[in-house]
Amino acid sequence: MDFTLTEEQQLIQDTAKRFAESELAPVAAELDQTKDKSILLANCQQLAELGFMGLNISADHGGTEAGAVAFSLAITEIARACASTAVTMSVTNMVAEVIQAMGTEEQKSKYLPLICSGEYRAGSFCLTEAGAGSDPASMRTQAVKTDQGYEISGTKQWITSAEFAGVFVVWAVTDPQAKKGKGISCFLVEAGSDGITVGPAEKKMGQHGSATNEVHFDRVLVPESAILGELNDGFRLAVAELAGGRIGIGSLALGVGLAAMDYAITYTKERKQFGKAIADFQGLQWMIADRSTELEAARLLLLNAADRKQRGLTFAKEASMAKLFASEKANQACYSALQLLGGYGYMQEYPLERYARDVRITSIYEGTSEIQRLIIAREILAEHQ
Repeated sequence: MDFTLTEEQQLIQDTAKRFAESELAPVAAELDQTKDKSILLANCQQLAELGFMGLNISADHGGTEAGAVAFSLAITEIARACASTAVTMSVTNMVAEVIQAMGTEEQKSKYLPLICSGEYRAGSFCLTEAGAGSDPASMRTQAVKTDQGYEISGTKQWITSAEFAGVFVVWAVTDPQAKKGKGISCFLVEAGSDGITVGPAEKKMGQHGSATNEVHFDRVLVPESAILGELNDGFRLAVAELAGGRIGIGSLALGVGLAAMDYAITYTKERKQFGKAIADFQGLQWMIADRSTELEAARLLLLNAADRKQRGLTFAKEASMAKLFASEKANQACYSALQLLGGYGYMQEYPLERYARDVRITSIYEGTSEIQRLIIAREILAEHQ
């Protein structure tokens, strides 16, 4: 199996790396401490100008058309500098991909150029609710048919980029009498529509620079043409798109874990105790060896999942495996890296405490580790029937 990157993939990875080092890394700590959204929005605009807000989108609609592997590589490099910017980029790309996959030509022509160009500063994926997180089929948001289209009412929670998104992809129940998960539809809802209220930014443990909000829909009227895909087929669409999103979050986790280990390894070569660099101690060397091996395995799992997606093969199991492993091992890497710095790792003047806070959510959002295990087991058991 050849894991050599194509010329285009290598170019995108290198571009992402240079941009992350020159533009994101210098402001990442400030963004985390101040939560100044102007910094994040400036980052997003530059990413759009680089073509990174539509990496897997057709060039006919303003995208880069570089594929899922390039997307994974780019997210990892961006996350090495700033997880808050990386998650904004990941979700916006996911919104663009669901529109490309299921949208009408009119929907694609209208929304994709706005997302890819940065005119829409972000897109938001409105699926989760307070009582429907790991079980999205239990959502309570409803879309009621009217003479003018549909009226959407309900509340979505923990929505990335909601306060500055240009368009929301919203899931709502359109047939309350249908079996669970069967009467759900997906809608494209423009930000600023009457009846939308975006709550204040949530106070989070990490990824402070990323906007996360509650979004309330109060009889928001949308035309019938706002339906994305087929009526009452929205849950299947959500499940399919979440698999792609897991490649993004796994790649983000990998980037944070790599950044943590890079910083810690450099530190161990400079820090001296008992008359020699602490990198010379076997106990610390084994920590470095184990975490680095695990992160390399995560990279290969992510590339495999992304490659399968890019080639049009089934990839749900592989995406869940990659997301599960990458997020769990990146968490371990960040805590091991913090341990390698000792007391300094706990201080805010060093980036390890930020990495540890930022990485923690990766084993929760886009499906918890427990949900990933259920998906993986289900797929494996089905293969053995």
